[in-house]
Amino acid sequence: MDRIVRAWAPASLSNLGPGFDALGLALEGVGDLVEASWFDGQGVRVKVGRGESLPLDPDRNTAARAAMTLLGSAGDRGIDLVIHKGIQPGSGLGSSAASSVAAAWAVARLMRETVAKEDLVNAVLDGESAVSGSRHGDNVLPSLFGGMVLVTPNEPSRYRAVSVGAPMFLAIIRPDIRILTREARAILPASVPLSDAVRNAATLAFLIDALRCGDLETAGVMMERDLLVEPVRARLVPPYDAVRNAARDAGALGCALSGSGPAMFALTGDADAAERTRAAMEWACRAAGVGCASFTSTPDPHGARDARPDDPRVEA
Repeated sequence: MDRIVRAWAPASLSNLGPGFDALGLALEGVGDLVEASWFDGQGVRVKVGRGESLPLDPDRNTAARAAMTLLGSAGDRGIDLVIHKGIQPGSGLGSSAASSVAAAWAVARLMRETVAKEDLVNAVLDGESAVSGSRHGDNVLPSLFGGMVLVTPNEPSRYRAVSVGAPMFLAIIRPDIRILTREARAILPASVPLSDAVRNAATLAFLIDALRCGDLETAGVMMERDLLVEPVRARLVPPYDAVRNAARDAGALGCALSGSGPAMFALTGDADAAERTRAAMEWACRAAGVGCASFTSTPDPHGARDARPDDPRVEA
């Protein structure tokens, strides 16, 4: 009963331009840590790290919701969760997803010695629904499995990995604006012109094929051609145009919102280009009167795992 399991799960980008609710990518170097332990009782109890503010109600907390799905009818034992956030909520970097995934991994490891990630899909989707209102896989599945994942929006338990044929280096900026997923979904149009839907479908197909082939230049172009979601959500991010233009001027191959924003990312072909682009994006954001944080990253190939002493918990 005194055993504590610590798990870590990475942040993630989602949509990547035209892949609304369908495409996500795990990020190296940024994530959430969750500790799980038994207590004499039933249900799930939630605590958070020092200085952090999250819902403690198990029905409204993504980590607790995932834990409850796994706990099921485990007799008279309950689960204590302690959540240490490395990703700011409302940032567009899969904050709720990382907590859900780290909790699912920790609880599963607490219950048994070996864990198959495929067995955690239902739990992490349940966890994500606590914040978004429905089961979306574009953040939780990359965070769980690592790498890039393509998911069926109306059937999120159907997914597959997308292999990328060339190294990706990403510049990421998080403006000091908070955008909640539910609110960002509420402003989206209920219907779109058929011509736009057809063009978006082709753009997503070209994006995925370009990534598989390692054609990052084409992938960058396709990331900027979403017609349905990003143009609407960009209005929620006042420095959007300035940051995007700065990324292009710095040599980025493409720049887009991550999920509902406010985070934005730019695709580059090497580490030096990513750093130049990061600096340009941050300068443009601050020049537009909005504070921000920024960093560079690459895809995280591992996803959820037992926490290691060197796993980062620096807020992004």
